[in-house]
Amino acid sequence: MIQLYQSDCLEVLKSLANDSVHAIVTDPPYGLAFMNKRWDYDVPSVEVWQEVLRVLKPGGHLLSFGGTRTYHRMVVNIEDAGFEIRDQIQWLYGSGFPKSHNLKDGWQGWGTALKPANEPIVLARKPLEKGLTVAENVLKWGCGAINVDGSRIGTNEKLARPFNEANNEILGKYARFGNPVEPLGRWPANLLLDEDAAAMLGETSRFFYVAKASKSERNAGLEGMPKKLGGAKSGAETRPDRPPNHHPTVKPIKLMQYLVKLITPPNGIVLDPFMGSGSTGVACKKLGFGFLGIEREQEYFEIAKNRINNT
Repeated sequence: MIQLYQSDCLEVLKSLANDSVHAIVTDPPYGLAFMNKRWDYDVPSVEVWQEVLRVLKPGGHLLSFGGTRTYHRMVVNIEDAGFEIRDQIQWLYGSGFPKSHNLKDGWQGWGTALKPANEPIVLARKPLEKGLTVAENVLKWGCGAINVDGSRIGTNEKLARPFNEANNEILGKYARFGNPVEPLGRWPANLLLDEDAAAMLGETSRFFYVAKASKSERNAGLEGMPKKLGGAKSGAETRPDRPPNHHPTVKPIKLMQYLVKLITPPNGIVLDPFMGSGSTGVACKKLGFGFLGIEREQEYFEIAKNRINNT
């Protein structure tokens, strides 16, 4: 099931039934006025997150990207809406570009900004149904836990447990954990990397890593859509037309697949109230999950619709 709405998210959310979706994976406005976009002048309000909470099943999880300068404002609103804050995931990347004002006149080498290399992602959960344990809530609603085994990071290394090679036995209190070689991989961590960051850190098998969205990935399914004029001028020359997917914050599909799989039960429905160019929807379609996507801006809605429909 794929349903897409071109409208204000609050209006659509109010029309959705209580306890009707299994997970929320979204990349909302960061409140930075990014590139002077009017939709990015504030983080989502408590009222928006209250509606998100209402339509989410008890025990359902929310993953929401945030900006490093305004993440705290977003998380406070999410918590004030009634969510439990469970963790913070950090997505690290090595290809960010510093937007710094460089000084002169005796202050050469001084600037105003650091190089961006991370985005925080809040992991929150709707409270379990009152009186139920996690196991009981999962049995009733399909929500409440995260998909640990399905999100493990593959490795052939033997994990650091006392082990007697001669007798093929694990020693002492660690014996109850079974074979020292973890066939399913390492436990998923609250750290995600792009390939540049993974190379910098070295031991990449410990973490999930994926390249940032390439031009071909950003524009897959958009063949035939008009390009958007660049608008800015350099001398007498107008900048070349931008490609069809001109959304400024496109997330990699493999990253969104990982996040969707981490918190969505089998056959679950994922909601993205800030769909943007549709990477969450593409990820859900590839994985076979249901998807509800909401995007207010017409230009981005058309991009998302074509990317998802042509997946």
